[in-house]
Amino acid sequence: MRTRLIVSAVAAFGLLAGSALAQSSTVTGAAGGAATGAVVGGPVGAAVGGVAGAIAGTAIDPPPQEVITYVQEQPMPPSEAVVQDQIVVGRTLPETVVITPVPDNPTYGYAVVNHERVIVQPKTRKVVRIVE
Repeated sequence: MRTRLIVSAVAAFGLLAGSALAQSSTVTGAAGGAATGAVVGGPVGAAVGGVAGAIAGTAIDPPPQEVITYVQEQPMPPSEAVVQDQIVVGRTLPETVVITPVPDNPTYGYAVVNHERVIVQPKTRKVVRIVE
């Protein structure tokens, strides 16, 4: 019973945090954290992982609109990277993925992975946005 109460409280907190902050990285971080926590620690792990993921997701600064536009306008490469893991904001890309720097803003780079354009921080290889 106590576990259900904790899980319900954390789920409600996660929904409030997602709507209050209105950032996709928060929601994605919470969902990714909850999924990982559930695998490792069951329902309690899901609760803890969801909160931790939401906090981590809000720490990622979104790229400016100029960077997003630049990435959207680039032609698709002749070959693209394919990775087994799902591409999620906040996760790092494997070393096998080639990251192309954004010329006017070296803080960001981009790659095409699993048929999706992603904007990353080149130094950490962390995904900061999935471009639609």
